[in-house]
Amino acid sequence: MTLQQLKYIIAIADSGSVNSAAKNLYLSQPSLSSAVRELEEEIGFELFHRSNRGVTITAEGEEFLNYARQVCQQYALLEDRFVAGRSKKKFSVSTQHYTFAINAFVEMVRRVGMEEYEFSILETRTYECVENVRDHKSELGILYLDEFNEKYLTKLFDENNLEFHPLRDCATCVYLWGEHPLARRERVTMADLEPYPCIAFELGKENSLFLSEEVMSTYRYRQLIRVADRATVLNLMKGLNGYTLCSGIICRPLNGSEFTTVPLAEGGVMHIGYIQRRGSQLSRLGKLYLSEVRKSILL
Repeated sequence: MTLQQLKYIIAIADSGSVNSAAKNLYLSQPSLSSAVRELEEEIGFELFHRSNRGVTITAEGEEFLNYARQVCQQYALLEDRFVAGRSKKKFSVSTQHYTFAINAFVEMVRRVGMEEYEFSILETRTYECVENVRDHKSELGILYLDEFNEKYLTKLFDENNLEFHPLRDCATCVYLWGEHPLARRERVTMADLEPYPCIAFELGKENSLFLSEEVMSTYRYRQLIRVADRATVLNLMKGLNGYTLCSGIICRPLNGSEFTTVPLAEGGVMHIGYIQRRGSQLSRLGKLYLSEVRKSILL
């Protein structure tokens, strides 16, 4: 069994005809048919039903085709990363759902350009952020510590050979649509917020409140909606007068002026920072990105 034979099978299945597949592959029809028969003899079953109208895949062939596609897709990824993409360096950041982290990434890419580098920014949940840095998928991870989660997350960082570096301390704020009834208050309380739904991000596979992106995760909210992405948060804030708890850092260049923050009376301090692999040296882009993050969190 060869990779080339797998590609032939996929081509025939996609076209529904040996003749059409042969033309697309620039092969003779007899050569393609012979390659398929050799593979069928090797695996011990027919992949296609043949008729004057063309070919249809067998039940066993359907299962085989699923695996064949996976193998070819993985090969394409390997080829793209280590052969075709060899000339480009890679840089990746993982982050909780922070607009300032996205803004910093935008500014870094503008300064560096995209000719030499292949960039990734992964806006994700807390545990996946830790995993991505641990597994070298990202050089840096942007997240926060507070009085509630600090002991748990510090232990998690130690177990995964990571270290946390603080960037800025922030008082907890309430993130609101600009037309929300509480948007013009100097500060609000949890009692003020009770008539409105709290919007929070899903916890992910670990499902621990210590991994929540929002502070006060143990509070018994009267109304709570969990979501998976930041765009949905903004839509629900506007459509349902919902709110979320945040650092109070609003990135106006990306978010505009439609949303605002109000200090929370009962809120504690959020320590915004980044994680990296313990003992690792930051790359040039890692340093440049952190420089842009520091600018963004002061906007």
